[in-house]
Amino acid sequence: METSTEDVAEDTGGSARPAAAVADQPETAVESGAPAAETAATPALAAPAVIPPTSLSPSRAGDFMQCPLLYRFRVIDRLPEKPSEAATRGTLVHAVLERLFDAPAAERTAPRAKALVPGQWDRLRESRPEVGELFADDPEGERLAQWLAEAERLVERWFTLEDPSRLEPAERELFVEAELDSGLRLRGIIDRVDVAPTGEVRIVDYKTGKAPRPQYAEGALFQMKFYALVVWRLKKVVPRRLQLVYLGSGDVLTYDPVLADLERVERKLLALWEAIRLATETGDWRPRPTKLCGWCDHQAHCPEFGGTPPPYPLPVRAADSGAVAQGRMGPD
Repeated sequence: METSTEDVAEDTGGSARPAAAVADQPETAVESGAPAAETAATPALAAPAVIPPTSLSPSRAGDFMQCPLLYRFRVIDRLPEKPSEAATRGTLVHAVLERLFDAPAAERTAPRAKALVPGQWDRLRESRPEVGELFADDPEGERLAQWLAEAERLVERWFTLEDPSRLEPAERELFVEAELDSGLRLRGIIDRVDVAPTGEVRIVDYKTGKAPRPQYAEGALFQMKFYALVVWRLKKVVPRRLQLVYLGSGDVLTYDPVLADLERVERKLLALWEAIRLATETGDWRPRPTKLCGWCDHQAHCPEFGGTPPPYPLPVRAADSGAVAQGRMGPD
């Protein structure tokens, strides 16, 4: 996901709420950009307890596959990250599209949706004051005005891709959690769940970026298959359709999964989790340099940039002589 919406489902131990079922979850998950949301019971002045990860979300699975050291920085060390304009705009657009469905079907128009942008921006700043830093050097408000205008354009483009007056989502911003037979908990937040009168389920995710090239579509669908696996485990129903709505380019990517798809994703996640477990126990978190490193907030702590990671906060054991090197999941 491009936004922090899912980050309430961080893989740091404690449960944000009881296990959710697709048809039994009326709450809207609270957005949080920091894994510390998992330690709300910790006294305000005390450092959050460091515990091994016990669950996995699509974002954190993606982090480990991209770079195991990035996963460690986010989940184990919980290093702070600066908000970005792109991610914050994504959060804002998601909030607008969610709130629009509060209106009667006939009133779900593009002008009404665009009119929601300023109010949702105010709410976002109240709940996450750090996003105000994005425009601290913009005293005249010119950059902010352009940024908000782009958010409005993304919202308006959605109406060329879907007709909200013909949609009645069963769920919006739905927190889901399921435990596999292995004991691994999978967690995440689904942007929208549509249920047809015949009972068929469609999972929808909004993206404020551009659609990937065809050769990268499988990577984009990983998150959706993850959600489909959780829905199947919770409700014993394979979703009929997975739908990615790319507001940045005006594209809609769909995929109709079958049970074999979800079984393959489960096997991949179990292998991934075993690699995470081994890295957690040994403290061996290898960096994996890619072109994405240029956007990483943690270069000062990364050996690839001459940095030193913080002292590892968990006990470690010596790696087995035959242990597999960390930092790879599947072909390069």
